[in-house]
Amino acid sequence: MSLTEPLRKQLLELARQSIVHGLQTGRPLPVNLADYPAELRQTRATFVTLERGGQLRGCIGMLEAVRPLAEDVTENAFAAAFRDRRFSPLTNEELADLDLHISVLSPAVALKFNSEADLIAQLRPGMDGIILQEGSRRGTFLPSVWEDLPNPKQFLQHLKQKAGLPAAYWSDTIRAYRYTTEMFG
Repeated sequence: MSLTEPLRKQLLELARQSIVHGLQTGRPLPVNLADYPAELRQTRATFVTLERGGQLRGCIGMLEAVRPLAEDVTENAFAAAFRDRRFSPLTNEELADLDLHISVLSPAVALKFNSEADLIAQLRPGMDGIILQEGSRRGTFLPSVWEDLPNPKQFLQHLKQKAGLPAAYWSDTIRAYRYTTEMFG
């Protein structure tokens, strides 16, 4: 599903309103789904990324689609602003120069591979978001991370570390899933 420019703008405004509402009330903006077009009521997974001065300020999302798109954006925008453990909660002073980006995820597809080299060979830089899972450890990188880590081997090493594994770790029980995103903001 590709969103039209007016729908993208509506979602970005909804994300900003949820952050403002959070600053005022400590809660995400409540969403009345009847107020939104059918495209924004579809169950979709999203990530909301916040930046200030080109630097990451928060990023929270869902890997599985469990809520309507409009609701997922409001919840994730609030969480990125106030619940990302890497950052202190957003303040009123930071709101004016906050850049918001929304990534709408496609459903994840399991990759089949027989070695680390085989997995690396299947990665599509700039296109793939990857979920890496080993037992209860799991991490993901959105496709936008390729901008900072364009080398597939380094991308995978950093993703392993994000999942709580050593960079050189490999096991026959590792699972990987691919998804794409429609990113705007």
